[in-house]
Amino acid sequence: MTGPGHLEPAASATAAAAAVADAHRREWAFVLAATARVTRDIDLAQECVQDAYVAALDAWARDGVPDKPGAWLTTAARRRALDALRRDTRLRSKLPLLVEPEAVPAPDGTEDGDVIPDDRLRLVFTCCHPALARPAQVALTLRLVCGLSTVEIAQAFLVPEATMAARVTRAKKKIATARIPYRVPQEHELPDRLDAVLTVVHLLFTTGHTAPGGTALVRPELVERALDLARMLARLMPDEPEVRGLLALLLLTDARRATRTGPDGRLLLLAEQDRTGWDAGAIAEGTALVVHALRTARPGRYALQAAIAALHASAPDYARTDWAAVLARYDDLYAVWPSPVVALNRTVALAEVAGPAAALAAVDDLAADGRLAGYRYLPATRADLLRRLGRTAEAARAYGEALALCDNQAERDFLAGRLAGLGRIR
Repeated sequence: MTGPGHLEPAASATAAAAAVADAHRREWAFVLAATARVTRDIDLAQECVQDAYVAALDAWARDGVPDKPGAWLTTAARRRALDALRRDTRLRSKLPLLVEPEAVPAPDGTEDGDVIPDDRLRLVFTCCHPALARPAQVALTLRLVCGLSTVEIAQAFLVPEATMAARVTRAKKKIATARIPYRVPQEHELPDRLDAVLTVVHLLFTTGHTAPGGTALVRPELVERALDLARMLARLMPDEPEVRGLLALLLLTDARRATRTGPDGRLLLLAEQDRTGWDAGAIAEGTALVVHALRTARPGRYALQAAIAALHASAPDYARTDWAAVLARYDDLYAVWPSPVVALNRTVALAEVAGPAAALAAVDDLAADGRLAGYRYLPATRADLLRRLGRTAEAARAYGEALALCDNQAERDFLAGRLAGLGRIR
């Protein structure tokens, strides 16, 4: 028998493992950021946090899962970090002629001029170091701070997994060889790092909004984390139009979350969603932010994406969307951000304004371009346009291509349903 509040050993180990896995998904960013604030060394902070998670497996199986797993992990990781710093300090005191003196951080990790109010946001700004190339800044931050897998980051960047793994490894090696310290940027340094930080938050949200793999369409913990970071950014830099634009984009996009799947888990397209189930409060807040963000002389990519989202949110139904205005906004967006993904998304509006044949020609041009090779939404979009044009054999092949590239089960079920609807069984 075991005492009250304890689990049987076998069940306890299983429960502990599940709790540790859940804490890794939900708490990694908090724990790493709090630990890095002490160490000012990302690699050391990672080691200490990983040790804390390993220790939790035994401790939680023995003693039960704590009420606040994140706090337990943070305490354990920071203790390991402080022990490592004390050992380093003792070594330096014994070898004063062999080691260059360095400033030792205070036990609470504080430093003068620290204007960023949250450990997680502080770590994002810190990892977006200008000594690294922009893609490396974003990729490293998503991997270390946000806990995304290399596969997920590679999909977000539209590059092979091996390419992304090499990019992250090179970035970490450069930090080590160049002795780039963990140092929170001063207030005047924040604007130079802002675009990378905005990109991190946007890609984090995108990965959560439509999960690249798994059975669920949405990963709520990533969406909530991105929204938290965006709100903190808005409080930190309220006069930056792109900060307002990003928060507006996230609010307006996430407002549809509850209606994106049916009761049976089936994916619902924008035309099928019950708009009375959209979050009216988020739409109102996001729309107000869009108005402010668009007042700048040349709106940026987040403000313009938010403006497109606002047009969808304000339409009474899909058919009465102001598609001409949406298409014009996509033209504005492509002018400031000539991304092939933007061009592909634009074809949805083009199909409504000029017809599916015109949109298909644009999609075929993008396919010939090659930059979207391996991007599942390219053949999926092409398949839908071919279906609308009655070219069912070609549509079936395109749906098959999209299925081969898709790992998210909700999206796979949708594509398979469309394929079956063409009268062809996969």
